[in-house]
Amino acid sequence: MKLSKLFMFSLICLLFLNTQCEDENTFTEMSCGLEIEIDTTAYEDAESQTIDEAIIDGDCVIITILSSGCDSANWVMTLIDSEAVAESLPPQRYLKLSLFNNEVCLAFLSKQEYFDLTPLRVEGLNEVLLNIEGLAEPLLYSY
Repeated sequence: MKLSKLFMFSLICLLFLNTQCEDENTFTEMSCGLEIEIDTTAYEDAESQTIDEAIIDGDCVIITILSSGCDSANWVMTLIDSEAVAESLPPQRYLKLSLFNNEVCLAFLSKQEYFDLTPLRVEGLNEVLLNIEGLAEPLLYSY
């Protein structure tokens, strides 16, 4: 009797341990921010916004701008790539920052936005030089 109880208890414990969640250890790479628009026509038609600061952090570029307005939360920033890739080492891409801000206020505000750089990678290489109109120096994106 004791042996059968021990066997049943062991069987129940085994079944219980077998129902644990499986940890697949899969990680989904999350994008860091807004998607970059890759469009020649949009690039040519866009008016460039002055950029106060741009910093690359991993696969993200963090862009800070200053502009007049009432509330920077209503501004729409778009980073546009020209689709052109200069064949140099490292290759170069050309971008513009566009800002939609229809507010008329005297306040001078800043806004910071994150953009995902992964679509700008050049196949077979591990870095690309980003020439963003309005920045004095290009940014080197290494991946």
